[in-house]
Amino acid sequence: MRAAKLVFVTLVVALVGIGLAPSVLAFHSGGVAECGGCHSMHSANQAGSYLLIGRDQSSTCLTCHEQAGLANPSSYHVSTAGADMPAGVAPKQRTPGGDFGWLKKSYTFTVRGTVNNELGETHGHNIVAFDAGYAADATNTTAPGGTYTSANLGCQSCHDPHGRYRRLSDGTIAATGAPIIGSGSYNNSVDPAAGQAVGVYRLLAGSGYNAGSGVTFTKDPPAAVAPSTYNQTEATNQVRVAYGKGMAGWCAQCHPDMHTLSGRLVHPVDQNLGGTIKTIYDQYRKSGDMTGTNADSYNTLVPYEENSTDYATLKTHASNSGAFLTGPSDNSQVTCVSCHRAHASGFMEGLRWNMEGEFMVYNGLYPGTDTTPTVPQFARGRLSGETQAAYYDRPVTQFGTYQRVLCNKCHAKD
Repeated sequence: MRAAKLVFVTLVVALVGIGLAPSVLAFHSGGVAECGGCHSMHSANQAGSYLLIGRDQSSTCLTCHEQAGLANPSSYHVSTAGADMPAGVAPKQRTPGGDFGWLKKSYTFTVRGTVNNELGETHGHNIVAFDAGYAADATNTTAPGGTYTSANLGCQSCHDPHGRYRRLSDGTIAATGAPIIGSGSYNNSVDPAAGQAVGVYRLLAGSGYNAGSGVTFTKDPPAAVAPSTYNQTEATNQVRVAYGKGMAGWCAQCHPDMHTLSGRLVHPVDQNLGGTIKTIYDQYRKSGDMTGTNADSYNTLVPYEENSTDYATLKTHASNSGAFLTGPSDNSQVTCVSCHRAHASGFMEGLRWNMEGEFMVYNGLYPGTDTTPTVPQFARGRLSGETQAAYYDRPVTQFGTYQRVLCNKCHAKD
């Protein structure tokens, strides 16, 4: 029986990898998954706890969510196996949250005679996953702007592994009550009828959740909708997640000082863009080009919240085909993920673009140690192909020949 089950699971994973598996076969399906997929009553990894099949909670998650061997990004994977990322090769996954594999990519380069080290740990949230080779952040021992202990950071710090949080038919978020009938994360997710519920966005934890390290959540998961297929290159089409409302306040539960005037706040969140910033966002195409219009101004490197919990509308905005590129309204808001990826990125601080140099594109080329001229402070030890991969494979022509950082998408100071 166990062998037959494993054959079935292997077949499902293979079908998902090539995009043929129906959504009904999703392992989590918006809520708690099959217990035996994560726990083993008799043969669990004895070095771990909770009868998990991995050494720790994140290792257990990555038994499914890490990809090894395949050449292209696929489905629900958020980590590329280390063996598939030798020097000069970028992580493969292109999920909106980013690939944790960037945490293993460290770079050394020399600028004006000084050797610089860009450690992989600077590239995002350093989950602890022993089996997959991920370790705690050695520099930030607590969450920046907070007290959450880095040694305890894992997938379970943000996601409820049991998927208890649900959105009821009236929009209320609860941790129990009406049964979850499916995922609520996607543009093709079913709408719950009276007496039913769907899962919250990405199984994120909500109010009352004990995240560890003394942090108990007081906020419910943010409203957001992703396209049903989201892990793909953006060389041709952008993958738009329709962020609705509540992300910044949710992130602040572990990073509170980032959101207080007396702490480290340097950029406003949860405030309407207003007419001036909205117009700049619409008009800005790239350095030197302010010819854009609201009809096609959206850029997934600078997303925003729509300040809405209208899931019916958010579903129509989530797309992986470039079908909806309409820009913001005056009421749209900047949020944490406007600049950062939730997991990790190819740049420091998990940013969506490189903030450590003046130019993202230099002389019409992505900076790299293999380009001419080579400018070390822009290349930062990478090959140009790694830089392009960090921008999700966009053609360099989408940017100005001397493209400055994308803060200018809202501020146009270049």
